[in-house]
Amino acid sequence: MGLIDKIKGEFIDIIEWTDDSRDTIVWRFPRYDNEIKMNAKLTVRESQAAVFVNEGQIADAFPPGMYTLQTQNMPILSTLKGWKYGFNSPFKAEVYFVNTRQFTDLKWGTQNPVILRDPEFGMVRLRAFGAFSIRVIDPPALLRELAGTDPQFRTEEVSEYLRQIIVGRLGTALATSGVPMLDLATQQGSIGDRLAQALSQELASVGIAIPKFVIENISLPPEVEAALDKRTQMGIVGDLNQYTQFQAANAIQDAANNPGGAGEGLGVGLGMALGQRVGQQFQQQQPYPQQGYPQQQPGYGTPPQGYPQPGYQQQAPPPMAPPPLPQQTQWYIGANGQQAGPFDQNGLQQQVAAGVLTPQSLVWHQGMAQWTPAAQVPELTPLFGATPPPLPPQG
Repeated sequence: MGLIDKIKGEFIDIIEWTDDSRDTIVWRFPRYDNEIKMNAKLTVRESQAAVFVNEGQIADAFPPGMYTLQTQNMPILSTLKGWKYGFNSPFKAEVYFVNTRQFTDLKWGTQNPVILRDPEFGMVRLRAFGAFSIRVIDPPALLRELAGTDPQFRTEEVSEYLRQIIVGRLGTALATSGVPMLDLATQQGSIGDRLAQALSQELASVGIAIPKFVIENISLPPEVEAALDKRTQMGIVGDLNQYTQFQAANAIQDAANNPGGAGEGLGVGLGMALGQRVGQQFQQQQPYPQQGYPQQQPGYGTPPQGYPQPGYQQQAPPPMAPPPLPQQTQWYIGANGQQAGPFDQNGLQQQVAAGVLTPQSLVWHQGMAQWTPAAQVPELTPLFGATPPPLPPQG
C-alpha cells in the first residue's frame, strides 16, 4: 500500500448503515480512529435517522435523505467545533444510526395477577398477556435517556423496562374501564387503544411511542374458570330430570354396544329404573281404567290411542304403594253435663267398659246435626252387645 492510499484510508468519505437485523434500535457507525472527511457523503435511508455526537454532546440529527457534510448543514457541530468561518479539514465525531420503524415482535404478560373489584362477582384476580409495538419518535432523546454510548442497542435491552410500565398501567386501565369481567373480551380492542395512548404519553420523554397495543387474552384463576364452567353447564342443561333421563338412555346404548362387558348389568339396571320412571309418568298422564275401554285383565293399564289391535299385548305396570289407611271417626261423649273426647273406636270401647258410655249417653261427631243418644247411632250399637227385645205382654 502506498503512502497516498494509506492517507486516504484514514479518512471516511461515505457514512451509511444497511440494517441486516430485526431487533437493532441504535447502531453506532464504526469510526475507530478514522476521521470524517469534510464533504463526505451521508446516506440516511427510510425508517432511519442519523445523530452526530461530539465529545459526548449530541449535535446534529439528520432525517432520511442523502447529504454532503459541510458546515452549512451541521450548524450545531460547527458551533461545538468552533467553525465560525467554515472548515474543510477532516474532523472526528461519533455517528449513531437510529431505527425509526415499528418493532412489532414485543410481548407482554402479567407475572402476578391483577386484583380488581367486579360489580357481579366481587373481588377477582385477572391475568392477561398480549403484544405491542414500539417506534422511536425522538432519536436524540432516546440516546440521552436509554441507549447512551451502547454501540448496538437492541429491543431486548428495553423490553423488560417497557413490560413493567405496561403491567403498572394495566390494572388502572381495567379498573377504570367500567366493563364487567364477563364483558372484557368484547372491549379488549378499545382498552388496548386507550393503553397505547397512555403509554405513548408516558414514554415520550425517552423518545418512544406505542403505536399498537394488543390484549390477546384476559383469564381467571383455574378454580374460578371451573366454577364458571359448572354454572354454564347448569344453564345449558335446564331441566335436570330430563337431563337425567337423557344420560340414562345414553348409558343404556353404550352398554348395549358392549355385550358381555361390565356395562351389561349396569345397562339392565338403568333400563329397569328408566322403565319404572316412564311407567309412573305414563300412569299419571293416563289414569286406569279409561272410560269406554274394555278391561283385558285386572291391573292392566290403558293402551295407546288406536289399540287394542290384533296381537297387541299390554305390559303390566310396576307395583304401586298401597294408599294410606282411612282415618277413624273421632267421637265426643256428653256425660254428667260435661263433654269428653275425642275418642276413636277403641277409645269408645274403653269408655263402655268403664261405664262412662251407656246407650243413653249423648254422642256426636263431625257431620252430625245434633247430639244423639248412643243407642240411636247404628255405628255404636255393636259396642253395647246384643240386647233382646222386650217380652210380649202376658194374655
